[in-house]
Amino acid sequence: MAEELPSDSRHARQITRRQLIAEAVMAEGSMRIEELTDRFGISLMTAHRDLDELVSRGLLRKSRGIVSAAPTSLIESSDVYRTSRQSAEKFAVAEAAMRFIEPGQAIFLDDSTTVLNMAPLLPVKVPLTVITNSLTLMNELRSVRDLTLLGLGGQFQNWCNAFIGGATTNTISRLRADTLFLSMAAITDDMVFHQSAEMVETKRAMCDAAATRILLVDHTKFERRALHSLGPLSDFDVVIVDDATPATHLERMRARGINVVVAETAGNGGRRAAG
Repeated sequence: MAEELPSDSRHARQITRRQLIAEAVMAEGSMRIEELTDRFGISLMTAHRDLDELVSRGLLRKSRGIVSAAPTSLIESSDVYRTSRQSAEKFAVAEAAMRFIEPGQAIFLDDSTTVLNMAPLLPVKVPLTVITNSLTLMNELRSVRDLTLLGLGGQFQNWCNAFIGGATTNTISRLRADTLFLSMAAITDDMVFHQSAEMVETKRAMCDAAATRILLVDHTKFERRALHSLGPLSDFDVVIVDDATPATHLERMRARGINVVVAETAGNGGRRAAG
């Protein structure tokens, strides 16, 4: 009899499989559900369970045995999609952010998948108080010793696996933290943007409640567009980017007095710019 995996291992495997299913459908545009059972070696019941979760999060659509990708704007907002993108760059940026944390601090961590990469690094900085709206982060940090975890409630949104909206911002307004770590979907003309107006308001409330604000973004954010503005890059005390960020962006930001830190991605030795 095979050894039973711990429940958390099964959960991790399920998350990974759903991410791969979403990526496969996005790449093909549409697929028959039977194709997914063959490709991933899963039962039809498991395939439908996985697909129903992805449909509920706005990633996929399912009809008469066919599953198809949802509109691009919804896909790019989803945490399932975001987790799979620029993973090496995001980890490098998150690792660079750790130097701005001191034991004993209270910190805000937003729901971004870039900030999520800080989770496995936090135990070396305890004792800490972590305040977050991300259900994923809450689950990641719930067992860390000497870490006080404050979960922000409010209206839960499947697409980001986080709490946002008026109730969340009201709670944030009654708190004060040493440092905020957040990421955004896009940077245009040295302004930061996101697709969701409610998400912008939640992040703005965190900005107002933190003494120090640190923005974590990989180089692809300079190539994207989004609708709702949070504010200028100059509102942040530190902007951390990866070493694939074009020099023109780095030079322009520094010329405007923005404190830029460039994180070295594994395998890109020698490309790091001093921060």
